[in-house]
Formats: sequence, structure tokens, C-alpha cells
Amino acid sequence: MASRRQNQQEEVRFKVMRLLAENPEMSTRQIADEVGISNGTAYYCLSALIDKGLVKLGNFSANPRKGQYAYLLTPTGIKEKAILTSRFLERKRREYAELRAEIVALEGEVGDLNSEASEPQFGKALRQK
Repeated sequence: MASRRQNQQEEVRFKVMRLLAENPEMSTRQIADEVGISNGTAYYCLSALIDKGLVKLGNFSANPRKGQYAYLLTPTGIKEKAILTSRFLERKRREYAELRAEIVALEGEVGDLNSEASEPQFGKALRQK
């Protein structure tokens, strides 16, 4: 079982790769804002994805700002994104099931409290004797 930190890192990679698949021209600052991470973390994540061969750096020749780059998912990156998507979905389904069970338990507790609160105090005292 993966640790909480590993899950968080995997979730950040998944979100970054998902954003890049939708919009390869995003800057690190835009990625950081969308994912909710620092600009440095976004840069580090992108560098790691490039080093692993999951993302390649290209530039847009049609762009008047020739210095602007695009982050393109490689075929390996697309495959990794599919794996991350599957893991993310499974983790969220598990979290959803746990939350539903907790909600049912809490609703049961509230229901018990409501039924006790609606009963007159003298009735409860008589039943306890």
C-alpha cells in the first residue's frame, strides 16, 4: 500500500499530465495555479516528467514569441497517464466508499440522538427504573 505522500505525489503528476494533455502550451505558473502547488514544485515535476521521458519539450514555430514552449506527452507518457488515471480512479472510489460508510454511521448517531431528544425526560427516567 502506498503512503499518503506517495499518493499525493502521484496525484500531482496525474493532474499535471492531464493538464498538459489538454493544453500543452501552459506555463509552469499556470500549471502551479491549476494544480494548487508552488511554481517551483510545478517546475520540478515537469523536469522529472521530462527526465523520465514522459513529456518532451517542443516549441511552437507559428508562435510570434519563439521562446514559448509546449510540453507534449510522449507515447510512454500517454501510457503512464492512463495508468495514473486508473490508480486515481480506484483511490477516489475507495475514499468515496469510506466516506459513504462514515456518513451512514454519523446519520445513525444523529438519528439515535434525535429519537432520544424527542422523548420526554420523565419517560426516559421511568424506563430506566
